[in-house]
Amino acid sequence: MPPRNYRRTVSELSELASIFWPSELSEEAAKLSVIPILLKTQDEFIAILGVPVPDLCNLFDIVNASSFSGNLFLKHLVILADFGGEQLQRVNSNFEVLFPSGSMEYFWNKKSHIYTFQVLPVPNLTNSRLSISSKYLLKERKLDELLQDVAAILIFGNTCINESTAEVLNKCEIGDYLGQPKKLDQFIKQRYIWVSRITMGSRSNNLGQLAQQFVLECLEKNLKIENLELHANGNIPGITHTNEQTNRPTTFDIVVSKNSRYVAIEVSFQVTTNSVIERKAGQAQARYNQIENAGHKITSVLDGAGNFQRESALGTICSYSHCTVAFSRSELNVLCEFIRGYLT
Repeated sequence: MPPRNYRRTVSELSELASIFWPSELSEEAAKLSVIPILLKTQDEFIAILGVPVPDLCNLFDIVNASSFSGNLFLKHLVILADFGGEQLQRVNSNFEVLFPSGSMEYFWNKKSHIYTFQVLPVPNLTNSRLSISSKYLLKERKLDELLQDVAAILIFGNTCINESTAEVLNKCEIGDYLGQPKKLDQFIKQRYIWVSRITMGSRSNNLGQLAQQFVLECLEKNLKIENLELHANGNIPGITHTNEQTNRPTTFDIVVSKNSRYVAIEVSFQVTTNSVIERKAGQAQARYNQIENAGHKITSVLDGAGNFQRESALGTICSYSHCTVAFSRSELNVLCEFIRGYLT
């Protein structure tokens, strides 16, 4: 049997790649960022708000009669109003000042309405209590009395007849578009373009950390080598940034070592294209030469539609890696095989 080829080309790698975020990690990814969930359910959310209703109680009945969970509905409202946990806590703490009668009188469809709060104020109003924090959002909750009270504020806050209250809640304006599907669609989708932009950097970083952690856990489980050391964000002795006079140690996503022999592992999973892979490609040859001259190895886990759109950069990284694998359990087994062959 001929020896396995560990240095894959971009073409070879693309045939083995997951391309999109693997389903087994989608729940973990959702815990790190709610934006994919919100975008996926955006059309259903618009459809619910687009139904003409005479009052809020009818709207809440529609939500609870649908397959849409109450906490997900509320999360959409929170994001659209840009009115998060801290602001909701301030409203709750100053409830008697903002709503002295225990109700909210607001103007809608050319006439005034009154919504009487059922539960608010409550002790310690948090995102977790509302089930809208990332870790709780996947657990469905009906639009109960507490969620309805908060939703009422987020929908009609800026149309409160009490001017000082309306000023505090000026961003809570989605009620202006209730029952108007076309205006809703335009408002919500424009809003989510903005929301996605401000969260994309954080989301990309979080997903990158998740991919790195998944690889690390796979190595820990499958590399049964005595005296083996594994370190996330690790260094290799003598390997430094070549473009700096300070000789600052180079940090790799994962470093595996035994008896002064080292394997650096770089992990990159990008579903959307960005310049990170170009930067890594620019560093690839210098890092490879240092590691090769020191007698160590550098490997790469490369996947995601965004990375494969940067074929030239990906090809450079493949050329300057001792082993390249895609992001899947079977491919990570190949990486483990390469590491065992080098360290044992």
